[in-house]
Amino acid sequence: MKALIALEDGRVFHGRSFTGPGETTGEIVFNTSMTGYQEVLTDPSYKGQIVTMTYPLIGNYGVNNEDEESADIHLEGFVVREYQPDYSNFRATSDLRSYLMSRGILGIEQVDTRALARHIRRAGAMKAAMSTQDLDPDSLVDKARRAPGLVGRDLVREVTCRHPYVWLEKGPEYLEDVASLPRDGKYRIAVLDCGLKYNQLRIFRNLGCQPLVFPCSSGPDEIMSCDPDGIFLSNGPGDPSALTGVVSTVKELLGERPVFGICLGHQILSQAFGARTFKLKFGHRGANQPVKDLATGKIDITSQNHGFAVDQESVPDYVQVTHINLNDNTVEGISHNNIPAFSVQYHPENAPGPHDAQYLFDRFVSMMAEFKG
Repeated sequence: MKALIALEDGRVFHGRSFTGPGETTGEIVFNTSMTGYQEVLTDPSYKGQIVTMTYPLIGNYGVNNEDEESADIHLEGFVVREYQPDYSNFRATSDLRSYLMSRGILGIEQVDTRALARHIRRAGAMKAAMSTQDLDPDSLVDKARRAPGLVGRDLVREVTCRHPYVWLEKGPEYLEDVASLPRDGKYRIAVLDCGLKYNQLRIFRNLGCQPLVFPCSSGPDEIMSCDPDGIFLSNGPGDPSALTGVVSTVKELLGERPVFGICLGHQILSQAFGARTFKLKFGHRGANQPVKDLATGKIDITSQNHGFAVDQESVPDYVQVTHINLNDNTVEGISHNNIPAFSVQYHPENAPGPHDAQYLFDRFVSMMAEFKG
């Protein structure tokens, strides 16, 4: 089935749908990971985006229930060079095509993804429309231009959980009364769900902690009602500058308990400290991004997925920049000088990606132990 991808600057790419008919719009971006497409599909941070995989063969190891990073697929569309229908992996339970079709996600193959990625690198991430139904380039370009972008959009409220839950070995268990939940584990962590990935909760659980997840709309009193030992700010989609309510909540929580933020959580914490954020030209998305720890000089290879970054010039004097991206020198980590609060822009939960930075979870646990005395 013929398909067309039209960018708002007028560039058009041809391909074929491997998931049937459909049409969608979103900001088109690229991811450089060689594996981990199922984790990419189920990462809520991709809400509002059409994702292009630069690795040419996608689908060759199928999908399974264990690699999902949330309860659904959140991206708007999926673009690959060549879809592999014949998967081979002992863990696989289904093929990628069926997986996408069951969620109503349009997948397009036979696209020159190298040319598309190079164009985005030169021109920047931009709005796009892709369709099997409207094959008129001018019409589809117009739809791309009229589509909502990411700047100024609060997409967190579309992916956050609706009710609090505790994460158990078997997964989430929703709660009617948070305050009366029995303690289970060394430390209880109040998790503010801005679009989190399950592996963050799995790691906390493996470290002997009890993750208690709250919707992003939860206020400081509700979060503190569970008497947490620490507060975790998750990743998520959209423009961090649009999250004024969440930033206000975090401001009130600073100093009450140790705080750890990842990706969007890093941008939220930075804004709570008084820093600003800005949109990157084409973002960082992949499992091979080099980050330097300024305290140790060590280089971590990291998994990343973000289109916005913290403006280093706006970071106040009482906040230390702890990590930088070696590709473009953008801020990859911060730490408050006087209160227990730190964050990183990348994804130390390694889903997908390397394990280099998982020590940050141990650092947060140590911070909670020290704070508790």
